[in-house]
Amino acid sequence: MQRLRSLRPAVLAGGAVLLLSLGAWQLGGAAWMTGKAWLSQVLIAKAWGDAMASGQAPPPWPWADTRPVARLEVPSLGVTRYVLADSGGTSLAFGPGFVPGSARPGESGHTVMAGHRDSHFAFLEELAPGEELRLQSADGRWSRYRITRHQVIDLREGAFRFDPGREALTLVTCWPFGALDPKTPYRFLVKADALP
Repeated sequence: MQRLRSLRPAVLAGGAVLLLSLGAWQLGGAAWMTGKAWLSQVLIAKAWGDAMASGQAPPPWPWADTRPVARLEVPSLGVTRYVLADSGGTSLAFGPGFVPGSARPGESGHTVMAGHRDSHFAFLEELAPGEELRLQSADGRWSRYRITRHQVIDLREGAFRFDPGREALTLVTCWPFGALDPKTPYRFLVKADALP
C-alpha cells in the first residue's frame, strides 16, 4: 500500500505532462495553420503584383499548383482577398477559389467564389445587403457589385445552381459559422448584382 502511495505523485505528474504536451501540440498545429494561411496570402499578393505588370500571375511559390486570378475587396470592412484559380481543397487552404464553370473574373456572366468559413471567408458573416464588393481581374480591370441578399442552402436537396446569363457575383462558404463539424451540408451564399 505504501508503494502505491509513493507512485501516485509520479503518475499524476506524468499525466499532467502528457496533457500539457497534447495541448501544446494542438496549439502548435493551430498556429502552424494560421501562419501558413497568413504567409500564403503574402506570397499570393506578390504574385498578384506580378500579374498587374504582365497580365498573367505566376504561381505564388515554385511548387504551387494554382495561381491568383482575381483580387476581391470589401471596402466597408477593409478586407482584401486574393482569389485562386480553382476551388479544390488544396487551394482553399491558401485562399478563396474561383468555382470552375462560372464566369471567370473580368468576363461577362455570373462569377462564383468559395472559401473556408473559419479563415479567408469568415468575414462573410459580417456582410449586409446594400454593401459593395469590388473584383479586380488579372488585366487590372475592376468590376463592382452590390450585395442583394444572403441565402443558406442544403446540398442534400441539390447542387448550387448559378445563372450564367446574369451579371452577378456569389460568394460561398460552409454554414453555420463557428461550427466544429467540417462536413456540414449547408452553404451560406452572399449574392451580389453587378453595378454599372
